[in-house]
Amino acid sequence: MSYLNTFKRYEIKYILDAPERKELCDLMKDHMKLDKYGKTTIRNIYYDTDDYRIIRRSLEKPEYKEKLRVRSYSRVRPYDDVFVELKKKYESVVYKRRVALPEYLVNEWLTGGEMIGSSQIENEIDYFKDFYEGISPKVFISYEREAYYPLDDTDIRVTLDGNIVARDTDLTLEKGVYGENILPRDLTVLEVKVPCTMPLWLVDFLSERNIRKTSFSKYGSYYQNKITKENSTLKGGLLYA
Repeated sequence: MSYLNTFKRYEIKYILDAPERKELCDLMKDHMKLDKYGKTTIRNIYYDTDDYRIIRRSLEKPEYKEKLRVRSYSRVRPYDDVFVELKKKYESVVYKRRVALPEYLVNEWLTGGEMIGSSQIENEIDYFKDFYEGISPKVFISYEREAYYPLDDTDIRVTLDGNIVARDTDLTLEKGVYGENILPRDLTVLEVKVPCTMPLWLVDFLSERNIRKTSFSKYGSYYQNKITKENSTLKGGLLYA
């Protein structure tokens, strides 16, 4: 498979219930098509410091934020390639840089090993892991995604993510998908990814149903709902977040 390794775009998120998702899918038949990979189960491992500095900073909604994750589109074996992704957001614009590497090499590199290659993207990821000294795998998050592209080949992408689950054990892409639901099973995260403006038909759909954009974060939601509560219990009811 060939994938883009750099992105620069706006990513606007919404939460849809089951009827709204069906309405949108019916509407998109006149405007968009399912991409060539069809429906995929995406698996991610998010890296962070022991005190969750990266996600805590992100939840403060700063002007600039960043995160590091490893992603695959299927269950992998040690010698299968996975994507190491550095995702940054500045003034609402999302920049994503990623590189494909064998799974067995990735964790060793990200948790303190020597840089594997010498590309610009690998240099940026290496700088990130050195800046956030002591990062390690913290959370596994998986979801079922449908991705759509426009029939007129304009530069817009729509994704629908459902069955979003997370866990903080078995932090490997070699294991199966299981965990706690981050959202109820009947809700879907809609992401609209555009270089500038959304198409009018989609704007009308959202406004007519009063569907408002959200800053929902999968990792952030799991951190707030699970990890901070566990830490609060461990530290005598005081919330260190």
